[in-house]
Amino acid sequence: MMRGAARSKSTQNPSKTVCMTNCPTLIVTVGLPARGKTYISKKLTRYLNWIGVPTKEFNVGQYRRECVKIYKSFEFFSPDNEEGLKIRKQCASAALNDVRQYLTDEGGQVAVFDATNTTRERRDTITRFAEQNGFKVFFVESVCEDPAVINENIVQVKLGSPDYTHCNTDEAVEDFMKRIKCYENSYQTLDEVLDRDLSYIKIIDVGRRYLVNRVQDHIQSRIVYYLMNIHITPRSIYLCRHGESDMNVKGRIGGDSGLSLRGKDFARRLGQFIQKQDISDLKVWTSQMKRTIQTAEGLNVPYEQWKALNEIDAGVCEEMMYEEIQDHHPLEFALRDQDKYRYRYPKGESYEDLVQRLEPVIMELERQENVLVICHQAVMRCLLAYFLDKSAEELPYLKCPLHTVLKLTPVAYGCKVESIFLNVDAVNTHRDRPENVEVSRMAEEALYTVPAHQ
Repeated sequence: MMRGAARSKSTQNPSKTVCMTNCPTLIVTVGLPARGKTYISKKLTRYLNWIGVPTKEFNVGQYRRECVKIYKSFEFFSPDNEEGLKIRKQCASAALNDVRQYLTDEGGQVAVFDATNTTRERRDTITRFAEQNGFKVFFVESVCEDPAVINENIVQVKLGSPDYTHCNTDEAVEDFMKRIKCYENSYQTLDEVLDRDLSYIKIIDVGRRYLVNRVQDHIQSRIVYYLMNIHITPRSIYLCRHGESDMNVKGRIGGDSGLSLRGKDFARRLGQFIQKQDISDLKVWTSQMKRTIQTAEGLNVPYEQWKALNEIDAGVCEEMMYEEIQDHHPLEFALRDQDKYRYRYPKGESYEDLVQRLEPVIMELERQENVLVICHQAVMRCLLAYFLDKSAEELPYLKCPLHTVLKLTPVAYGCKVESIFLNVDAVNTHRDRPENVEVSRMAEEALYTVPAHQ
């Protein structure tokens, strides 16, 4: 959506650089250790990249680990440790230099500067840096006083950190609690009066409450909307395609056919599988197409239909076999192979269009707990790419076979994936990218990777 958007030039005045509408954005995290800053940074980066806004995170802790190979103890973070203070400043400075390069020379649109940034002095330095380089700044502060949440974060995330590979759990927790104490005395939270001119969102107690101040533009409002929808409640998301359809068997794309006999068998097996999972308050979503609705009917539970989950619209190629597309539209077939993500079927859609259409689904998936989504091959690829942080180039070739359920369980900074085949045979609908994507290629080269069908 915003990929390749032209940047407006900054206009100069004697005191500072004034940012116009589309200059890059620097997102700055604020908060004590173990408050979920890196979790937020990684998730936000994944979301922005998925919607087409080139984004990269810069974790100052990583810079520190590269600089100081062996972490000894919390004393490194003590306010009295001059050597530690000097190294931490150098690391923050190195990270900001890389931010400048990414946003100025490498085509980045958003950089996420992930560090504690707990003092007003540090935040002023970052704001000045942004003004000098023509970047907008948006602060994201995470405030949490709930000991259970803090402890869970320490155990889930920090104990796996390279800092603590050499010590046992109790020692690590004790050291990390002392590390937090090093920051507490000097921590200055974002203040409604003192910081009234800054743009920020304050997330209080992992989303029980929010305070939002001076949202400047479209991208900041998207960030706020996203951050207000995510939660950390443990849950699982189940993704699967509809049962095999009559069109699948014939090797035809799109259409709105019903299930084959094997597809109906899969619908029954899916019902049994979901029942065995014994999931509390499971929501079931389908598209508005016959094949997903018939699959959901086999579950004997209420389900919700989403138009946004309908399969990619193949336009003039709807209900055609790949062989027919090559025969009637060889140029289109080659162009699609050259850039499958951005290629738009004549009178139809591209994968890029589909990602935009699916954004409300992702937002609602983030709000919900346990959900089963019964969808289609292209749609499932887009959803999977979001959860697994896949690039636009990888997305259209992700393998999403029929009659297979993917169970996604969010863990610390990513997603655990289990693939469960429900033992009902089905045709293969996955077509690998052919090696020769030239317009002048022979038909057999274009069709080399087309899966077998009737």
